[in-house]
Amino acid sequence: MNPSQGTRRSRRNRSALSLALAGLLAVSIAEAQSEAPPAAGIPAVTVEELDRQLRRLARQIELGREQVAKEEASKPTVTMGREGFAVKSVDGAFAFGLRALLQVDGLFFEGEDAPAARDTFQVTRARPIREATGWRIFDVRLMPDFGAGTTSILDAYLEARLAPAARLRVGKFRPPVGLERLQSAADLSFVARALPTNLVPNRDIGVQLGGELAGGRVGYAVGLFNGTADGASADGDVGGDPEAAARIFVRPFVDHEGNEGPDLGFGLAASYGDEQGTPAATGLPRYRSSGQQTFFSYRADGTEAGTAIAAGRRFRLAPQGWLYAGPFGALAEWTRSEQEVARAAAARSLTHESWQVTLSWVVTGERASYTGVRPDHPFQIGGPGGGAVVLSLRLHALEIDPEAFPIFATPERSAREATAIGVGVSWDLARRIRLMLDGERTEFEGGSAGGADREEESALFLRCQFAL
Repeated sequence: MNPSQGTRRSRRNRSALSLALAGLLAVSIAEAQSEAPPAAGIPAVTVEELDRQLRRLARQIELGREQVAKEEASKPTVTMGREGFAVKSVDGAFAFGLRALLQVDGLFFEGEDAPAARDTFQVTRARPIREATGWRIFDVRLMPDFGAGTTSILDAYLEARLAPAARLRVGKFRPPVGLERLQSAADLSFVARALPTNLVPNRDIGVQLGGELAGGRVGYAVGLFNGTADGASADGDVGGDPEAAARIFVRPFVDHEGNEGPDLGFGLAASYGDEQGTPAATGLPRYRSSGQQTFFSYRADGTEAGTAIAAGRRFRLAPQGWLYAGPFGALAEWTRSEQEVARAAAARSLTHESWQVTLSWVVTGERASYTGVRPDHPFQIGGPGGGAVVLSLRLHALEIDPEAFPIFATPERSAREATAIGVGVSWDLARRIRLMLDGERTEFEGGSAGGADREEESALFLRCQFAL
């Protein structure tokens, strides 16, 4: 029972009891007056006078009850639960919410691949998330991040919910391209995102129109952004023309009635823009392994002759999809990134490609989904709940355009290809409260002295996550 409901019910009970006692008192006095004469010097109280007093008392009690109800109705609603802290106005037109994400990771490497590949613990993500709603239509989201020893603003946008099919967003957020990039960091199957995420933008500033059609079975988004390099975030215009991005995603079996049928989703995303870099700000990316070690980078010595820069058209294409059926899940995407690159008098259009397939199985039987697992029985100390256990397997690879070598990238420092396999287990104690353990092995082609292959990366990842 809601505490405020219990308080009001108690007040009603006390009022009824008072009224009943007053009635009994009136009856007793009336009977006494009818049986005995009034004492000398004490005026008699008539039944009519007692009745008027009782009606006056009853009206006062009723007015008090109405005042209490009015005061209760004018108070905002305050809730605290697995979706965070929230305050909402009585009419629901205004709301403020506070949530949080904390991920503490351990990274442990086998061998001495590079000086940067060292065993370490780190706070990967530390994000207080503030959300607000005004006039039932406008939503604001502000999400800074204090993880990994840096401070940045990841999300800062305003969204107008004009209709289910029309949501207008403006500010800084994730462009609608990569499937795993669009997935919340709290719901990932592995500690680190897969290699295709290297080829899509992280966050950018722009405007986007999106929504759902056909009863939620078709989702779309189209936007115009400043433009940023593969895998990068931007807080301003880095040069060149604006970049357009669009995505359509179809879920033919989605059921909003709560029936748990298979969830098949497939779609296509793309972006197109123009990037113009300089030797000081090249506009070109670096590609990293799951262990966050750079295995490919363009030439850059700060001079025009020795630095490769973005020099024109950039086009990305990303077919993607998932299938979740009961405790089984599969997510797959393929990404292609084309970028015109120049170094001194040389110029090429380079194409890099990447793909991933991730399979998952919820051992404890809960339903798998793109938005994570909700344990049927959250973990309780000394209780019957044990949470949910998820096993995952992932294959992924990234291939560099051979024409990048040797003019735009150094063969002795940058690999031509990275291929990885990973296995993982997640113990979800409650919704988004997780302990994760992953093991991953990445092999490289090229990237070492004399054209030899870079040493493979074998890494173990641990994660402790708390999210609301």
